[in-house]
Amino acid sequence: MKAQFLSAAAVLALVAFGAQAAPAQPSHKITWDNRSLMIDGKRVAIWSGEFHPFRLPSPDLWRDALQKMKATGYNAVSVYFPWDFYSFAQGKYDFTGVRDIDRLFTIAEEEGMYVIARPGPYANAELTRGGFPGWLVNQKAKARTDDPAYLAAADEWLSQIDPIIARHQATKGGSVIAYQIENELLETTPSHSRYMQHLADKVRDDGITIPLFSNDIGRNGYWVPKSSKVEKTVPGPTDLYAWDSYPGGPCMADGTPGGLHAAPDFGWYSQGGAKGGSSASPNTPGFTSEFGGGWFDFWGSDGLYTCLANRIGSGYERVFYGTNIANGLIIHNVYMAVGGTSWGWLPGPIVFTSYDYGAGIDESLGLRDKAQTMKMIGGFIAATGESLAGMQKSDPVASSNPTIKLYHNANPDDGSHLIVAMHNPSSAVTKDKFSFSLKTRDGAYRIPAEGEIAVNGQDAKMLLADFGFLGQHLVYATSQLQTALKTADGDVALFYAPESEMGEMVLRYASAPKVTVLAGQAQSQFDAKTGDLRLNYTHSGIIRLRIEGGGRAPLTLLIATTEIGKTFWHDGTVLVRGGALLRKAKADGGVLSLEGDNTASETLEVWASKPFSKLTWNGDALTLTKTASGSVETSSLSAPEPVKLPDIWAGTWRFQAGSPEAARDFDDSAWRKADSKGGTSTVKPPLGQPTLTADEYGFYNGDVWYRGRYEGTDAARHVDLTYGAGGAGMMQIWLDGKFLGQHELPTGADRPQTYGTVRFDLPEWARKQGSHVISVMVRNNSHNWDLQADDAHKEGRGLISVALAADTGPRAAVPIAWKIKGLAAPVADTMRGPLNNGGLDGEIKGFHLPGDIDTSWKVAKPDSVPAAPGTYWLRSHFDLDLPNGDVALGLVFGDGKTLRSAQKYRVLIFVNGWNMGQYIAHVGPQRTFVLPQGVLNAHGANTIALAVTSDGDPKNKIEPVHLTVLRNARGGVGPISFSTPSK
Repeated sequence: MKAQFLSAAAVLALVAFGAQAAPAQPSHKITWDNRSLMIDGKRVAIWSGEFHPFRLPSPDLWRDALQKMKATGYNAVSVYFPWDFYSFAQGKYDFTGVRDIDRLFTIAEEEGMYVIARPGPYANAELTRGGFPGWLVNQKAKARTDDPAYLAAADEWLSQIDPIIARHQATKGGSVIAYQIENELLETTPSHSRYMQHLADKVRDDGITIPLFSNDIGRNGYWVPKSSKVEKTVPGPTDLYAWDSYPGGPCMADGTPGGLHAAPDFGWYSQGGAKGGSSASPNTPGFTSEFGGGWFDFWGSDGLYTCLANRIGSGYERVFYGTNIANGLIIHNVYMAVGGTSWGWLPGPIVFTSYDYGAGIDESLGLRDKAQTMKMIGGFIAATGESLAGMQKSDPVASSNPTIKLYHNANPDDGSHLIVAMHNPSSAVTKDKFSFSLKTRDGAYRIPAEGEIAVNGQDAKMLLADFGFLGQHLVYATSQLQTALKTADGDVALFYAPESEMGEMVLRYASAPKVTVLAGQAQSQFDAKTGDLRLNYTHSGIIRLRIEGGGRAPLTLLIATTEIGKTFWHDGTVLVRGGALLRKAKADGGVLSLEGDNTASETLEVWASKPFSKLTWNGDALTLTKTASGSVETSSLSAPEPVKLPDIWAGTWRFQAGSPEAARDFDDSAWRKADSKGGTSTVKPPLGQPTLTADEYGFYNGDVWYRGRYEGTDAARHVDLTYGAGGAGMMQIWLDGKFLGQHELPTGADRPQTYGTVRFDLPEWARKQGSHVISVMVRNNSHNWDLQADDAHKEGRGLISVALAADTGPRAAVPIAWKIKGLAAPVADTMRGPLNNGGLDGEIKGFHLPGDIDTSWKVAKPDSVPAAPGTYWLRSHFDLDLPNGDVALGLVFGDGKTLRSAQKYRVLIFVNGWNMGQYIAHVGPQRTFVLPQGVLNAHGANTIALAVTSDGDPKNKIEPVHLTVLRNARGGVGPISFSTPSK
């Protein structure tokens, strides 16, 4: 099919990416057809993962995340850029520090990673307001439409971020290869079509020349390229059609996996899929812009991340991602590849602080077992390169066993074949054996010639035939190719399969080669008539064979078990067995310098593309021993130094009361009057009441306080309050300084109640004549997102309505004069930004910041503080001196295991001024909070401040807190900078 080309302006420059980032080269082209993207005419499989730098407020660790992504098989990273994270107020933007997008792109370029940019205007991403800035809530225009006011606001945002993306796009010598103009827009009215066209025109005017796409929420055929002309699709101003899918199935509410799901066919093997990469867009490559790599967890659950990490684990990856590869989804983005922390007031109403997602690279940047499996899949994709990217659906291939289904693709350009084998249905977990017959340019074969292949449990196999790699030719193999490397000593290829599984491989030679079994057991036989060298073996440990002669370069075959295959690392220039991570390799003047992580004293085995006589690991010279396999074995690596942590619970803590606003005589003269009669909230107050919602007064995030005055009357027996507070939100109320009680919104479902109504009885003294003061604190646990494009993000937060009521009959017509206080944007703390804080009195006074603000506070043991209803503050200081390396710490409440406490209280956690999350003891499930270096001072003084909110009952006292080591590896990306203001 004829390739589709970008405009002349779009084909200026592109970086060629290898193991090391290369200088920008001009005059390269991005093109595509129904098989793949092509970069300068070369087909490329884009194997991408989602990473959110805004969920990691330590820019030095962005490199750590990208290095780990690349090491575990990804060649691209997909990134949301939520509008509110960069917009401090309308017309005010910041792209420095933790918002330095330019730095992120530069790191990606240096690490040799393509980038898929997703700047909105709408993100969702389980963020408050779906990423819309707080000030947009007050806009009367309906969001995500062609209303001129909304378009002007969106243009303001795009005018800020597009120039940064533009100078880093591939067509200008950078690494950004695709640009998302909208996300999951389900509405397809003419207004929305005009809106989409406006966005496309705007970003093109801003200099964006790379392909545009929109992420369809499911494969609905919304916003396909206009050239698609497929019935029942909605055309849009896009170059590529992309969609998201999360078909793996959830973990149950009790944290158990539930039944496995079958992998769907979302491409060539779907109905109508033979037309191209997507049945909705037959002229563009298959592109899944989000495919489940886990799932989010919610307030009040039974803690699903461990379950999700296994439920959507290694077996899922092989089956579901294997199905996608078979279906031609050659632009493939895993969401999430890297877990994150929704620090401050980032999280939406469903999710809590941890956005670990059960991802292969967890929230603390540790590698789960599923990351090792992704490394093997990514290695296969890199090793098959253009052959895989040029595949098409081919003739059906029948399995000898109907419980096994086979996908068969072939590349018409080079003749290579791909067979993807799995259970039928793919959700089965039995052990089933099979064989099949295949005809290629090499001849007709029964595969395997001896015995059968097995699929055991949740598993799939990606098998190659008629495939050329390096200087070799593979006729077929029942083992899976993991990677291959050309060295000065010949070619090296690594294959794998499960332990004890029979294996067979056929290689083609011009004449009989010499086969030497270096380790393990294998049988070989050569057919002089066909030139086929057949190898038969049983997977056990590592079988090593050396094949020489026959008209080809020497070949060292490493045939490993799946588990041993996970211990290998490959970066394009070296193949390394051992270590916890290989970050980089550099050969210079006979010295091979390796950078990586190790968690124990162990040896390495190394193959390299260039000869070397010396080898260093993180700068340390290692002794080398040559092997018969063409590799060298090293002396032992130095083990990580132990981590010594202070007992912060036993340290000195200082106490300060934190709800002075509750007192009757509190001076609120400087507070804003809450007397507006307008507002945009989708939940309205009764006729005659003022608009009380916090957004109306510019208080968009976190806690907000109200004080209302009324004249007492015997008719007022109750006070009825309706408030909006998001998931697990709450409110507390005082009358004339006396605590009436608190109310919390119910949790425990992935669709939480976000606003509610509560009644409190008024004591007799509150009905007497004279002035009375109502004090109310509402904890705003985020705004709704706008997934349905229905302005749900405008649902009011804070108080919505308050009325005094009699025992029976209508509510008493007693006016209440309200004032309101919160933290208004823009904020003075530009490093942490407006999402770090709310309107607690202590936050406004800086109780959360490092420094000496607590010197006059009372020293007190945290669990013996005489708590009163409301909020109180605890502060302590501790020193760290962590070993240099990849060290991650967490803060743990209580035993770290129990999902929910008997004590009912909640804590805002501030570390060196950064709001690193909210702990709600009795709601859960999160008890451990990741504290990244950069937020933590790894080599010096640290300040922890806890804003504890409860009903004041002594039994609801705070549990002990302690630091814990989440990971300790020697290596890392080097020192992590720490610079945090105290004001």
